[in-house]
Amino acid sequence: MEGSVDHKETLDSLLHEERVFRPLPQMIIEAGVNPQDLRAARELADNDLCAYWEEAAEKLDWFTKWEKVLDDSNAPDYRWFAGARCNIVYNALDRHIETVNKNRLALIWEGEPGDSRQYTYYELYRAVNRFANGLKRLGVGKGDHVVLYMPQLPETVISMLACARIGAVHCLVFSGFSARLLRERVRELNPKVVVTVDGFYRNGQVIRLKEEVDRALLDTPQDVPESVVVVHRANVEVDMDSARDCWYEDLVRHERSHAPAEIMAADDPLFILHTSGTTGSPKGMIHSHGGYMVGVHRTFKWVFDLRPTDIFWCSADPGWITGHSYLVYGPLLAGTTTVMYEGHSLYPQADRMWNIISKYGVSIFYTSPTQIRTLMRFGHKYPEQHDLSTLRILGAVGEPFNPEAWIWLYENIGKGQCPVLDTWWQTETGMIMISPMPVSVLKPGSVTRPLPGIYADVVDREGNPVPAGKGGFLVIKKPWPSMFSGVLGDNEAVRNHYWGHIPGMFYAGDVARKDEDGYFWIQGRADDVLNISGHRIGTAEVESALTSHPHVAEAAVIGVADKIKGQVAKAHVTLNHGITESDDLHRELKEHIRRELGPIVIVRSIEFCDELPKTSSGKIKRSALK
Repeated sequence: MEGSVDHKETLDSLLHEERVFRPLPQMIIEAGVNPQDLRAARELADNDLCAYWEEAAEKLDWFTKWEKVLDDSNAPDYRWFAGARCNIVYNALDRHIETVNKNRLALIWEGEPGDSRQYTYYELYRAVNRFANGLKRLGVGKGDHVVLYMPQLPETVISMLACARIGAVHCLVFSGFSARLLRERVRELNPKVVVTVDGFYRNGQVIRLKEEVDRALLDTPQDVPESVVVVHRANVEVDMDSARDCWYEDLVRHERSHAPAEIMAADDPLFILHTSGTTGSPKGMIHSHGGYMVGVHRTFKWVFDLRPTDIFWCSADPGWITGHSYLVYGPLLAGTTTVMYEGHSLYPQADRMWNIISKYGVSIFYTSPTQIRTLMRFGHKYPEQHDLSTLRILGAVGEPFNPEAWIWLYENIGKGQCPVLDTWWQTETGMIMISPMPVSVLKPGSVTRPLPGIYADVVDREGNPVPAGKGGFLVIKKPWPSMFSGVLGDNEAVRNHYWGHIPGMFYAGDVARKDEDGYFWIQGRADDVLNISGHRIGTAEVESALTSHPHVAEAAVIGVADKIKGQVAKAHVTLNHGITESDDLHRELKEHIRRELGPIVIVRSIEFCDELPKTSSGKIKRSALK
């Protein structure tokens, strides 16, 4: 049959989710992009991909328009909006202060102890300009690297925007990383300045970040970095090197509140962000001003059906691509209010997230499946203590979203009134690629269809589409504006790995399947696959079966060697609050997997854990379990 592939190269799909949720009539009536608009957008993109993205680019301000929307003369090194001049910060701040958005709240920040700060667009504009001038006084200019080793603070947002405003390239290092990793980033990037904080609050503790910076810079060359800027947050004592260190507050105190936005080429670097490194060593992805802002702006406004009254909260840390695109740049490009929280979701108890939503009237909440599964363990008691009626849309990103967690979010947080938008994208893509819209028909566990202008498929190793229901490799067949423009220190990675693994297609490294309706189901990473008696089964399938049991909060599955089967599964499980492990529960879970997936899935053992090892972006570290 045409399109069929060797069974050994497919991924058996064992879970079949049949629940379907249709959008409420009011949602369709009020949607900014209704089903007819969506069909028209797909038709335009199908007929003329460049015309579709040109229309999206016209919604933003440019100093000089492009000569060509897409230069593919040196594919796969694609150049978007070739010849254009722009600055993403001009679009995120300057254009808003010329409109009614000037005095609208841009940022609402809450610290873990309960303190808070708020910035209007005009206040944020002035704060960014002051720090931009401060950075210039420290010798930072166009093209220079600045490392930000920062938690979730307003100064983190200000630092990102200040760098981009003057043409410097920012690289955030997640505040949970060690001095050793920071040292690696500094050596790799050779930054002019490192920006950090004395300390910050996390789960009731003060994390002393400046001390980590001092440890990281012990073995670096004398002149790298030239300066370390330290933000006061926890007011803990820190050592300050008078020749190198300065306080953020002292630097900006006397700076002017105006700094011109540097005129940047569309393909000039905006930031470098490293992949989380769940497989292989982390790679520094380079994203550029022009294409990135077009893709993020379009997807933010369309996917979340943005309205003038919305309060948007993306709970991701700014040290990850979700934080870059949908905590900082996306909301500010769209002129909405973005919420940021410093601390732990369970501090001082497991209702902190719901308290923040209630307190600030959050209408759109974008989080991770891991976060939802963590909060699920505590049941519906805590959500019921807070008024969540302002919520309009719920979203998730980062890993496969098992149907039971999806349903819990839909019923307990959205009260059956809010669509749950499960989105797929990566550090490399820069923007949401596959996602439902608020007017879409939803299937729990599915990311539905690619957005207009995105051409995704599921293929075998030779690039042939696999039949509906069969697993394969997720690929993108055509370029998109916010795609990464390169890999730091590896000029051939784009051509040889990302577009060379399956020639002519972007290889995402994920396995997925498409159902008969063309809906995509993400099954996990390509290297997270079990091979049991020749049947290739995604670990996400087994994990989803386990978490459908009422006593299981989270599950991680790895393969272990077996003399007869070749490989069998070993499961690591965390239980819901108040449930204790027992031999009976062990047997019950094995039977549950057998009922859910059939006898093909052999689970040798189940290990009960207090918590699962995760990367700092919230993904399960199966390598640690192995």
